[in-house]
Amino acid sequence: MNRIAKTFAALKKQNRKALIPFITAGDPNPGITVQLMHRLVQSGADILELGVPFSDPMADGPTIQRSSERALKHHVSLNDVFGMVAEFRKIDTNTPVVLMGYANPVEAMGYAAFAIKAKECGVDGVLIVDYPPEESGEWVQCLDQQEIDAIFLLSPTTPQQRIEQVAKMAKGYIYYVSLKGVTGASHLDLQEVSAMLAQLRNYISLPIGVGFGIRDGATAKAVAGLADAVVVGSRIIEEIEKSSDAELLDNVGNLLNSLRKAIDDNENNTQPTV
Repeated sequence: MNRIAKTFAALKKQNRKALIPFITAGDPNPGITVQLMHRLVQSGADILELGVPFSDPMADGPTIQRSSERALKHHVSLNDVFGMVAEFRKIDTNTPVVLMGYANPVEAMGYAAFAIKAKECGVDGVLIVDYPPEESGEWVQCLDQQEIDAIFLLSPTTPQQRIEQVAKMAKGYIYYVSLKGVTGASHLDLQEVSAMLAQLRNYISLPIGVGFGIRDGATAKAVAGLADAVVVGSRIIEEIEKSSDAELLDNVGNLLNSLRKAIDDNENNTQPTV
């Protein structure tokens, strides 16, 4: 088992749910990213999603778009992101790291070269937003050769045929986009999420993480009652955006602590009494 599988297996034994925060590599500056990754783990993160900055992040709302813009002002490249993961691994060899981004940087580097570099620096999974499963056979094969999980998105509008394709190809976990629209949207319908997760589990045995629209402890707690993982991105980026350099690590750490406590409280309330 790689780090992602080990993490979910350990959490399942403890009757706990994963907390997966997202940050953009190089936001607000490259020097703080590795420190921020460590602070997220210290504050309760189980898996880290690290965004690769991109000039046209079409699936992202204004908040995460601005985070990419800030990183790109520092000329943060895909190779820089690999370097950040390698630096993180000098201290933390246990926490899974998933790269999340878009096809263009991968295409420019090439599938095989990307997979090899990702493996060398300690990446555990990759989610490329604009790689549809129908066209991802070679991509998944290259990741498989390096024992890296290919992670896919599913959404409320995903047709059954694509769900079945993803079920065959995906590894690690499924990222379920709980809302129609871009990142940072709100109006999360928990009944709709619950119904869709029940449908997905007819086809998918992997853990399912829910993201989009999770902005506070109450929502994180509710989602943790339905899914295997809670994914939080835009809310963390907002905290980064409004924090001074001196306050940033503490502010983000406090936010994640509050989400972790809410999720754990949910678990404590659902554990059977003995």
